[in-house]
Amino acid sequence: MAPAQGEVMPGFLLPDDEGKLVSLAQILEKGPAVITFQRGHWCPYCRLNAIGIVEVQREIAELGGQVVVIMPERRKFAKAMKAAVGAQFPFLVDMDNGYALSLNLAIWVGAEMERLMGLGFDLPNYQGNSSWFLPIPATFIVGTDGIITDRFVDPDYRRRMDIDDLIAALRRAR
Repeated sequence: MAPAQGEVMPGFLLPDDEGKLVSLAQILEKGPAVITFQRGHWCPYCRLNAIGIVEVQREIAELGGQVVVIMPERRKFAKAMKAAVGAQFPFLVDMDNGYALSLNLAIWVGAEMERLMGLGFDLPNYQGNSSWFLPIPATFIVGTDGIITDRFVDPDYRRRMDIDDLIAALRRAR
C-alpha cells in the first residue's frame, strides 16, 4: 500500500532533468510539496496532468508550494516532457522505478500489455531497461514536516488529482 495521508513521505534522492541530485528534504526546506508520479512522456494523460499543473504553477508558487514530477524515463525524455509542457519545476528521473517500487506504486504491465504497448511505444528505450514496469499515477501533498496531508492514488491511469483539489490541499498543507 502506498504511503497514506498522515504518514511520513519516505525520502528520496533522485536526479533531475539536468542531472542534479534533488532530495525530498531540499524540496521541503522551501515549502510544502506537490509530488506527482507520471508514467512517461508518451502518455497523453500524464501530459494533460502536467499541463494542468503548469497552468497553476504561479498560484502554487504564491502559496509557497514546490512541485516535482517523478517519472521512470531517461533524462532526455524527462527533459523533453518538461519543455513540451512549459514547466518551471523539476522532472526527476526514477530509474528502474526504484522509488516508485519502494512506495508500492509500480506495476508490471504484463505480457499482453507489453505486446500491445510495444507496437507504438519503445518503453525499454525510454526507461533504459526492459522490465516493463510503470508507476501508478499518484500525487502526494507533503507538508514541510514531511507528513502527507493529501494524496490521490488510482491504478486507472486516466484519473488524476483534480487541479482544484490539488490547490486546496496545498493551502491546507501550509
